[in-house]
Amino acid sequence: MARPLPLLLLALGLAAAAKSPYQQVLQHSRLRGRQHGPNVCAVQKLIGTNRKYFTNCKQWYQRKICGKSTVISYECCPGYEKVPGEKGCPAALPLSNIYETLGVVGSSTTQLYSDRSNLRPEIEGPGSFTIFAPSNEAWASLSAETLDSLVSNVNIELLNALRYHMVDKRVLTDDLKHGTTLSSMYQSLPIQIHHYPNGIVTVNCARLLKADHHATNGVVHVIDKVIATTTNTIQQIIETEDSLESLRTAVAASDLSSLLESEGQYTLLAPTNEAFEKIPRETLTRILGDPEALRDLLNHHILKSAMCAEAIIAGLTMETLEGTTLDVGCSGEELTLNGKPIIANKDVLATNGVVHFVNELLIPDSAKTVFELAQESEVSKSTDLFRQAGLSSHLTGSERVTLLAPVNSVFKDGLPVIDSNMRNLLLNHIVKDQLSSKYLYHGQKLQTLGDKELRVFVYRNNLCIENACIAAHDKRGRFGTLFSVDKMLTPPTGSVMDVLKADHRFSTLVAAIQSAGLTENLNRPGTFTVFAPTNEAFQAMPQGEFNKLLGNAKELANILKFHVADEILVSGAVNALVRLKSMQGDKLEVSMKNHVIHINKEPVAESDIMATNGVIYAVNSVLQPQASRPQERGDEPADPALEIFKQASALSKVSQRNPRLAPVYSRILARMKENSAGF
Repeated sequence: MARPLPLLLLALGLAAAAKSPYQQVLQHSRLRGRQHGPNVCAVQKLIGTNRKYFTNCKQWYQRKICGKSTVISYECCPGYEKVPGEKGCPAALPLSNIYETLGVVGSSTTQLYSDRSNLRPEIEGPGSFTIFAPSNEAWASLSAETLDSLVSNVNIELLNALRYHMVDKRVLTDDLKHGTTLSSMYQSLPIQIHHYPNGIVTVNCARLLKADHHATNGVVHVIDKVIATTTNTIQQIIETEDSLESLRTAVAASDLSSLLESEGQYTLLAPTNEAFEKIPRETLTRILGDPEALRDLLNHHILKSAMCAEAIIAGLTMETLEGTTLDVGCSGEELTLNGKPIIANKDVLATNGVVHFVNELLIPDSAKTVFELAQESEVSKSTDLFRQAGLSSHLTGSERVTLLAPVNSVFKDGLPVIDSNMRNLLLNHIVKDQLSSKYLYHGQKLQTLGDKELRVFVYRNNLCIENACIAAHDKRGRFGTLFSVDKMLTPPTGSVMDVLKADHRFSTLVAAIQSAGLTENLNRPGTFTVFAPTNEAFQAMPQGEFNKLLGNAKELANILKFHVADEILVSGAVNALVRLKSMQGDKLEVSMKNHVIHINKEPVAESDIMATNGVIYAVNSVLQPQASRPQERGDEPADPALEIFKQASALSKVSQRNPRLAPVYSRILARMKENSAGF
């Protein structure tokens, strides 16, 4: 019975999805090389080196490995060879034993040493083996001292070294699972396998170059290094390396030793003594004396999985044990962390992971003071301001605070002069308690060190505290949090009426509000947005219209209510267009154009004058509700005589061509005369 087509397609899809990352990039290379004939693979070669890679689609189009340009070359896919006079690589490599296969796949030096060490009979004879064979270049890259120590003891050291590269069973790339170990044929010592999502496979951090070469008695994989046995844990490496003495002390103080000697697969970015010496003594003493900060510092240097240098051919983000992320990348031969080439020694293999020595200490935000966070951010000018005002102690100690720091662009014209008023204002930029912006809610009240109460406003496109809106993600330090904000905060000083009365620009408006009986409304607790006409706005009105308005309390109240909305809208919440319902009932349209707020298409003279019960915008025109605006021509009521005249004019021409319409034309003329007599 035939299988249903959907189930067959599903099975094929699952089979495709089950391919290992290595097989996926190999398949991609086959597709890119197929125009050159059968079994041709496209590989990317790093210019100026012999390093070649099968790559995925993204890297193919980027044409870069570790930021360096590559060229495309075409060669036989693993397991195939050319035939003179034919296109591509149509012939499979002859199937022979492992010893003979080594000479065919570019590992003739391994073949030579297996002959010298008396390994040859074993890998020529019956059995099922896997050998991770170092390439000829890998052997040549060994130091003369190392190579001599191996070759001069051919019956012992060289044989042991080669048998450590072997497994007594057939293992293909699909069997090389990430994070697994294989028992070698030398004292069953483990070989660590890592199979990364980008298709790179490493064996004790040596990159697999040519894989899955079948032999009659096993399989050959060519690797780019001679691998060595590994018996030390990460903790033991720390304890024996002289350059990690400072790290050793820090680990002992943090009780992380048990983790670093336990089973697992970690990457330790081990800061050297030099890295610790670069940190200001005061900062280092503070962190080492604070168990929580020290733990965060060390966990920030430990990645959750083993990452060999050879697996990194482009930038990627890695998660640390602290829960933060690091950008791990490469630039040519150098590994980079957060874009900086600070890795001094790479791929020191341990039984439970890999160690890279770094010459800079990576201090996470969680181990920093708020002052340190601000100094390293786009609010560094704010730190100068707080320091000049003598407020640094609030930002460097163990006080739980949140700093609302204006971004540097706020001070493009220079820092303000520090006086008592400015110092008080800066105190109101420091909120009591350590906050997180994602937990703030609309209407929340925050207490400052200056004893002011600040309100939180949550909008669709912004999160604001009074008139200042958060301009970047939080930075959460050891005891405090940094909020970068887009302007200096202006805490409210009184109700809407208090603010209007205190500003001479609004004296006419204050009188109008009092005349209309709205004073109590704007003094009570609430959430008002007031578009306040200045004296200039009232002076621009025709005198007769102005007098008429003041003489009609009901109309005056109606006009004034049109300038007030019953919700708080600060300028940072205005992106394109926001519609507010006025207290008069009609809609107000607030928009942003060329960085200027407009209300009903009229530019605002000043934004975000904060009051305890609202916000005020100064406008230089008196806004008119729809019903109070002069009617446009299209909205005028129809004039009966005019309409009749229009009809008559049109029909007179038609009736001249069509006698049957003449009576209609006569009746229209009669109606026009009757209406004219009425006017």
